Amino acid sequence: MKKVQILGTGCAKCQKLTDNAKQAAADCGVPIDLQKVTDLVEIMQFGVMSTPGLVVDGKVVASGKLLSAAEIAPFLK
Repeated sequence: MKKVQILGTGCAKCQKLTDNAKQAAADCGVPIDLQKVTDLVEIMQFGVMSTPGLVVDGKVVASGKLLSAAEIAPFLK
């Protein structure tokens, strides 16, 4: 199971990234443990200064941009 974290304060882009991550997991058939990280101090500990951010298994794979489900899928495989 992949651990996926969405970094953001809950804005529309952060919510869309959450939806896209769920869709990517469904498309790939990969179970994920999806967590939302909304605390700014915790977000900054990842070194992310602009949201939304996407973390897969503890590694920041994107920040400051909204990835599509197709762009997220390779990180889940």
